[in-house]
Amino acid sequence: MDTQKEALRRIISTLSNKNEELQNFLESVDNTLTGLQKQLSEGKCALLSCEELLEFANQTLTITNEEEVTMAPAFRLTTRPAASENMSQFTVDFSTERAGLQRLYFLPVPRAPEINVSACVVRDNAITVAWRPASEADCAGDVSSCGPIEHYELEYRKTNGDAALRVAAGACWEKIHDIKEPHVTVSGVKFDSDFIVVRVRARNKTAASEFSDPVTLETRAFNFEFDAATAHAELRVQGDTVTWEPQGVKGHDPRLRAKENKSSATPSPSKTAGSRAGRDRFAGESYTVLGDQEMTDSCHYWQLCPLADWKSFSAGVAYRTSLGRFDQLGKNSGSWCLHASQWLQTSLSVKHNNRAKALDSPLPQRIGIYCDYNNGDLLFIDLDRLRLLHSFKTKFSQPLVPAFTVWCGGITIKTGLQVPSFVGNFLSSSRSASNLSQ
Repeated sequence: MDTQKEALRRIISTLSNKNEELQNFLESVDNTLTGLQKQLSEGKCALLSCEELLEFANQTLTITNEEEVTMAPAFRLTTRPAASENMSQFTVDFSTERAGLQRLYFLPVPRAPEINVSACVVRDNAITVAWRPASEADCAGDVSSCGPIEHYELEYRKTNGDAALRVAAGACWEKIHDIKEPHVTVSGVKFDSDFIVVRVRARNKTAASEFSDPVTLETRAFNFEFDAATAHAELRVQGDTVTWEPQGVKGHDPRLRAKENKSSATPSPSKTAGSRAGRDRFAGESYTVLGDQEMTDSCHYWQLCPLADWKSFSAGVAYRTSLGRFDQLGKNSGSWCLHASQWLQTSLSVKHNNRAKALDSPLPQRIGIYCDYNNGDLLFIDLDRLRLLHSFKTKFSQPLVPAFTVWCGGITIKTGLQVPSFVGNFLSSSRSASNLSQ
């Protein structure tokens, strides 16, 4: 009987232990289920954060132009891992990054402006370019969508092609920055090309738009240089400047002058091209140099300034074929000039066909020369006082070239100039002026 009781007690103790183990197991299963549910919830949040981060990243990666990257401020991505209680699982929390990305403000890039061709003007060696303002073109009527336009940038490029095509990358553009208004005037441009191409873009606080479609503007101007092959041996040509540099009296020897005349009259067939070119130079007391471009029609304009040490110079136009090597400007029927001197005494005069007319005017420091080949007008203008010094009225019958004489000192010329607007005022008043007869 005692043996049976002892066996029953052992069975009851065993069942009690199993019951406690089963309760512990069920409690562990319940805790595990709770942890899995928490991990599932955190995983969903992490996945949502990753999807939004990936969307923002994709938007940034699609920007190809570095000037269009407008996301700010920049940040460094950091992660914070969170482990489960039994260290069997851990998750990554992107909540801080998500909040930071949501606070970012993306400023759109402005649209390219549109140049108003009808409002563009090329006059007096200046270019005026106008375009549609930002409120109309850059943001399609909604300035707030891309932020206010802070300024515009203009670029221009000289070309001899008349097609308004996009210039290839690497081309040389002149740049003008910080333009506040939707128009700008570029002054003092040397028009040494047939056309000028212009383009413009807008900038807001952080980004620049694409450039507008380029527009080609025609520039009519007279370009020439000194023809060094014609320059007297004692004249030194350097770019747009010619100076008198005496080399002794050899060129003044009348015996040498007669010899050169004889040589020029009967050229030898054995002479080389180089020796023939030397005979194109002026000699003797004709310290003359010609321009390298002819005028056969239309209107032309250039300027002259004497250097500080000048003593005597002449400037005008001539038929190239009418000037012999020893001829001086204004002393034949094929040349017209203004002559200025401050050697021994001060004088200013005009010369043509070996006749001179003294002018009652102070010596100018800047002279404008205007030639209308078709109408036969030749004007000399004092640019400092903006007054007409003299006008010739004639009928040109041969190609003309600019012509200059320099003795003691030097002059500099400025070409690539358009005919100034004020010339028109002088043309009307010159009709009744007293001119030298042809």
